[in-house]
Amino acid sequence: MALGKVSVNNLNLGQGAVTEIERYFLFIGTAAKNVGQLLALNTDSDLDGLLGIPASDLKAQITAARLNGGDRWACLAAPIAADGSWSEALTNAQQKGFSVEAVVITTPVEAGNELSVMHDAAIGLNNTFGRRAFVMAASAGITVQQTWSEYLIEQKKITADLAAPRVLVVPQLHGNDLGVLAGRLANAAVSIADSPMRVASGALLGLGSVPVDKDGVPLSSAIRAELDAARFSVSQTYADYPGVFWGDGNMLDAPASDFQVVEYLRLADKAARQVRPLLIRRVGDRRLNNTPNSMAAAISAFMNPLRQMAKSTTFAGEVFPGEIESPKDGDIVLVWHSKTKVEIYIKIRPLNCPKDLTANIALDLSSEDSE
Repeated sequence: MALGKVSVNNLNLGQGAVTEIERYFLFIGTAAKNVGQLLALNTDSDLDGLLGIPASDLKAQITAARLNGGDRWACLAAPIAADGSWSEALTNAQQKGFSVEAVVITTPVEAGNELSVMHDAAIGLNNTFGRRAFVMAASAGITVQQTWSEYLIEQKKITADLAAPRVLVVPQLHGNDLGVLAGRLANAAVSIADSPMRVASGALLGLGSVPVDKDGVPLSSAIRAELDAARFSVSQTYADYPGVFWGDGNMLDAPASDFQVVEYLRLADKAARQVRPLLIRRVGDRRLNNTPNSMAAAISAFMNPLRQMAKSTTFAGEVFPGEIESPKDGDIVLVWHSKTKVEIYIKIRPLNCPKDLTANIALDLSSEDSE
């Protein structure tokens, strides 16, 4: 004989949303107060109270970022002493469980090896914590003893022959360029798929005064073009069009590589963050196997975050595109290397984006018969 038994179990199918960290940046730099602490800041924060009343590079960059970041802007700040280490501050933030999309280091670099160390630190975050981030670094602006030619020679040495795909470097031409770009990239009103070059995002806010060299010559478009060619990320203007805007967010990747601009790296990183928890949930789960039904179910599950990223909205007759193109059959492939090891290949497609536009105008001088 036996007694009847009834059990009801809640099945967790892993269909919930993944917490997004996009647009949340960690700022590291010198400040007069709260050295060694980690400060959560937003648009309501009292920066003088938290970072000290004296002027500091960290406070200047965060002020510019907040101004350009929109009403949902927030960040994490790690004040350090004048002789402090940004790497220790970064490690401290990671050990305390803070995940960020980018690390903004406000102390200007003087040589390419410093940028290499920053790139290594970004790779280390993924290797150690499974967290993807890119680094926004600064280089010095022009001094009162330099001509623009001398300044260009000095700056080009920093990025020459350097491969650091997870680092972009911003010359502090106006004194707060780094913070301005950081805020522009963190603005929730703009997609992470958008280039900081996007004019429709609006003109830059709070950018410092136009710099001049020792001869009184102001910053020109030619100087900006030379810095951009050397893979620095700089502001730009358009003749007879009001406002100052930004150029490409240049990553220090090698020529012909896929991640030479920041928006491509951000898209790949977001997709990776969305897919990673799905992989973790399937560790040791025999429901993922090499049978056709299981493979199809797994592909559908991994495709879901890509579909979410590709969602577009139509409003007032205008289409606001998603972050990527809609995924297609064959964009995800599962390969079993052994009974226990599976490798997944995922393809994402950024949408086309116009950055070099040309209009050709022709006259029609043909005569028409009058009626």
